[in-house]
Amino acid sequence: MNEPAATPRTVSHDLPISREFEDSMARNWASTPLSGDIRLPAAALTPARRARLSARFPGERVLIPAGELRVRSNDCDHRFRPHSGYAWLTGLTGEDQAGHVLVLEPEGPHRHEAVLYVRPRSARTDSGFYRDRRHGEFWVGRRPDLAETERMTGIRCAPLGDPATLPPGRDAVTDAELAAALSELRLVKDAWEVEQLQLAVDHTATGFEDVVRALPHALAHPRGERWIEGVFNLRARVEGNGTGYETIAASGAHACTLHWIRNDGPLDARELLLLDAGVETDSLYTADITRTLPLSGRFTPVQRQVYDLVLAAQEAGIAALRPGARFRDFHRAAMRVIAEGLTEWGVLKNPDADAHRRYTLCGSGHMLGLDVHDCAQARADAYLDGVLEAGQVLTVEPGLYLQPDDETLPVELRGIGVRVEDDLVITPEGARLLSGALPRTPDGIEAWMGELAEEGTNTRSDVGR
Repeated sequence: MNEPAATPRTVSHDLPISREFEDSMARNWASTPLSGDIRLPAAALTPARRARLSARFPGERVLIPAGELRVRSNDCDHRFRPHSGYAWLTGLTGEDQAGHVLVLEPEGPHRHEAVLYVRPRSARTDSGFYRDRRHGEFWVGRRPDLAETERMTGIRCAPLGDPATLPPGRDAVTDAELAAALSELRLVKDAWEVEQLQLAVDHTATGFEDVVRALPHALAHPRGERWIEGVFNLRARVEGNGTGYETIAASGAHACTLHWIRNDGPLDARELLLLDAGVETDSLYTADITRTLPLSGRFTPVQRQVYDLVLAAQEAGIAALRPGARFRDFHRAAMRVIAEGLTEWGVLKNPDADAHRRYTLCGSGHMLGLDVHDCAQARADAYLDGVLEAGQVLTVEPGLYLQPDDETLPVELRGIGVRVEDDLVITPEGARLLSGALPRTPDGIEAWMGELAEEGTNTRSDVGR
């Protein structure tokens, strides 16, 4: 399965190549092998993962592509992130994985051999290494060669050819049953995965601190939401692979839009900021945390009223988490609190109907892992209608989204959006809060914001001396 000679990806404004230059570039390059222990941290875990997938599809060829580069504009590609199933089965998470394919080749009725088809290093014997803008090493960096990739992963590697030449088999991109299996096998996290998620949560907490420290600059800028987004995304990029999803920095009534990612509005100190953000580690595990913060540093009475109800709903949802509970139980517990609260406010006539959904809009949480909405292809009986198990990681995130044009609401409530979201791992005894470093109560948030603001003032004073 040898890779055919490929035409380098060039563009219209590339300079012509002279024979003299081409001859010069073909000579006098030193060998640069990777040295030391290059084995991936997950390499000890992936054989058992592949064996579990193998047992689901005895005697069948299984293909898990990393995915392909996608054009952003003209000759510029989007940043590449491998398919989550591919990363879980190989441990490979880098941008250099575009186009690669993991194949489980059947060896008899009960086992498979894993073969990883990868793009070889750019050979110095042809011009691709300095001319190919998409894969050439002088454009995008060095790739491991096949032997190095085998050392990294423990998987036999073969050179990548034309994907059309791969033997037919089940393909994770198009085969719904295979996609479901890959999701279901990832529902329960092992100890290393929980560690990675905790790392993602810890970096995310630091990013939230960065945001609070940056509020004076953000409040002064006409696109304060973008300032907040940029501050958090800087932390995500320097501590990990980047953000696990597009950061939501929603101020005022923008918080009533569930996935507000335009982030082009100003900040008003009289309003709230809903920040929903998560750092993705280099291993591609992501956090997903939301805090709703008073931009002045103090909640108004009405803001606190809404926040207290959402927090009470979240507490009820967290209390419902335990092995053996049904996945939907925590959502039902949270929504019961919301419905009763809205009834007490006079917004609903009674808490027993489904009318509260006008103000809550969506579910109260989801699985978390390599994807922010992890294991989404799992069948309903394994996930949505399933039973919680120790090792599962999920979010609990009830919210109230009181639209600014909703005439069923008192005027003072319109335009307030509040969500409180935390990440938890199911334990044999119940659930452990991974994101407890960030305060959740109104008093705790106010004290935390005050401490960070004072810290920033002292730092500025010290700098001025």
